[in-house]
Amino acid sequence: MATSVRRTSCNLCEAICGVLVTVEDGRVTDIRGDEADPLSRGHICPKAVALKDLQEDPDRLTKPVRRTSDGWAELGWDEAYELIATRLGEIQQAHGRNAVGVYLGNPNVHSLGAMTHMPTVVRLLRTRQRFSATSVDQLPHMLASHLLYGHQLMVPVADIDRTSYLLMLGANPLASNGSMMTAPGFGRRLKDLRKRGGRVVVIDPRRTETAAVADEHHFVRPGTDAAFLLALIHQVIADGNAKPAPYVDGLDRVAEAVQDWTPDAAARITGIDAETIRRIASEFAAADKAACYGRLGVSAQQFGAVCQWAVQVLNIITGNLDRPGGTMIPRPAVDTLRGIGRGHIGAWKSRVGGRPEFGGELPAAAMAEEIVTPGDGQIQAMVTIAGNPVLSTPNGRALDEALDTLSFMVSVDPYINETTRHADVILPPTPPLERDHYDLAFHQLAVRNTARWNEAVLQRPADARHDWEIFRDLGLALLRRTPRSRRKLLTSLRLRLNPRRVVDLGLRVGPYRLSVRKLKKSAGGIDLGPLQPALPRALYTKNKRIDLAPGLILEGLDQARAVLLVEGEADDLLLIGRRHLRSNNSWMHNSARLVKGKPRHQLLMNPDDLSKRDLEDGQLVQVSSAAGSVAVEVAASNDMMPGVVSLPHGFGHGRPGARLSVANEVPGASANDITDATRTDPLAGTAALNGVPVTVTPAP
Repeated sequence: MATSVRRTSCNLCEAICGVLVTVEDGRVTDIRGDEADPLSRGHICPKAVALKDLQEDPDRLTKPVRRTSDGWAELGWDEAYELIATRLGEIQQAHGRNAVGVYLGNPNVHSLGAMTHMPTVVRLLRTRQRFSATSVDQLPHMLASHLLYGHQLMVPVADIDRTSYLLMLGANPLASNGSMMTAPGFGRRLKDLRKRGGRVVVIDPRRTETAAVADEHHFVRPGTDAAFLLALIHQVIADGNAKPAPYVDGLDRVAEAVQDWTPDAAARITGIDAETIRRIASEFAAADKAACYGRLGVSAQQFGAVCQWAVQVLNIITGNLDRPGGTMIPRPAVDTLRGIGRGHIGAWKSRVGGRPEFGGELPAAAMAEEIVTPGDGQIQAMVTIAGNPVLSTPNGRALDEALDTLSFMVSVDPYINETTRHADVILPPTPPLERDHYDLAFHQLAVRNTARWNEAVLQRPADARHDWEIFRDLGLALLRRTPRSRRKLLTSLRLRLNPRRVVDLGLRVGPYRLSVRKLKKSAGGIDLGPLQPALPRALYTKNKRIDLAPGLILEGLDQARAVLLVEGEADDLLLIGRRHLRSNNSWMHNSARLVKGKPRHQLLMNPDDLSKRDLEDGQLVQVSSAAGSVAVEVAASNDMMPGVVSLPHGFGHGRPGARLSVANEVPGASANDITDATRTDPLAGTAALNGVPVTVTPAP
């Protein structure tokens, strides 16, 4: 047998860990961490090993399939492109360009080919009915960055390798490896932080894996993190510890806006006592290198935009923005900010609910109503790309039913899952080990500047297509139906440019003047050093200054003030989500090695809450909200704050027609079957997946 060890990276999550893959006679026999990778330094998690399972999964599609009266049937690539272009064109000609909707899933930003070629195809559809996983995830980060720094993707990251005080809210990087903060091997980085005398404080309604190893952890009532953060800002200013940089304006307006958000007021709302809030504010301001980091738990709630703005303001006014050990702007080898729009909000609104767009996308919570509500602009056809919104967006049952009413649907996806089972045509791309990769997204969020080019580990079959080739050929099919023009020629040339060439050009004009050839010569990639101060010159604001008090945020503060003081029903529990290291949203449950072991699907509930409702550990219960009900096994957990229950994201497989052999046997319910599409952030439109009022009763 021919045996070789090949270098690549695992691009299944944001950590982009370097791996060494042993290949024998064309098959993967071993995957381990690459010590030469300057960012991950040998670290991998179980998902990286499951790259082999993804490659060999018999459920993974390798050729286009079309729905027929007798089930799914294979068809040729060219035939598929022509069918799709014809049907989408007919629907837009009959009902208008907005009759086609688009949903983009999270894996798109993990794929080089999708990043380079998918946006062109989406633009060719000329529809405003665009949705993505952004609005159930990181949209509040992007809105805060757009308002403060002038660019939606200029997101400062915690300089964790040098900080001495790390304050985390709604984040569990021991499970996520540092989402919106690419930090592979977070556990090791955390140990190094504490070895140098640093301190870690976690605010979370659940004692997560990260909270369990922190110096201190405080329960917080779900959906009230804004009150805690605003009280910290209030206290820092009141103590005279605000010291923003000279290019920062608006401190006086912030002081006025948070005047009522005292630690005493926040204590009544959050459940964290006032003295603890005052102490954390004092410690954070006094630390020589401090960083506040908030993630999904504070983003996907009713006032997520206010939360992420407050995280940034706390870092700014304590002098920790753009300071080593504080929060800093990465400087990747390919400057992706130049090629992506700065962002805008409210340029148009959704047809039915009047929800504002952000960056050209409408909130995913509006998707179902835009499909089922008759009228001008009603979605008649959908294009889903690398997404499973039936399991990952609010009120999944309603969306599931809505998709079944479409005139036509096409999916770019390797699986027939809970969403793509509704498609008329599915176009499957090659898996990660068969394609080249350079990470365009997560170097922009990394805690250290590095660069790495990865050649494909395995040769693709002759009849397979990379995702960029799918978008190229589908885009060209769409172009053939448009009049000749200079723009058409330029678009055609852009589609024909392969991703390697795109990256090479980006590297050559980037800040380090690199090339793909140079990267290939460096084992494990190139270390470009720690994060460096870059402000104010790197700001995208017109005057190179930061305005701390945008009008939109001040409106949000008024809305938060009106809502957070209102108590829920006495019997209500508050639902939050959670994620696991051995899971990846909704699409890695087809790996037997990942789903094996102890169950991870249960509803976690404090023992006292079980006792109050005469429930028992392990009992099948019914969890009900305004959106509906699910049945799931309950598990007693002292890690849960009293009054709070937790259901993991991405479960609920087994819907008829979903061809997922392993996943369909995984127990559990979809948390998004009981999240309410009407509960969204009034500023960003982000789905409020956390803090959902629910009742828990014995299952009928």
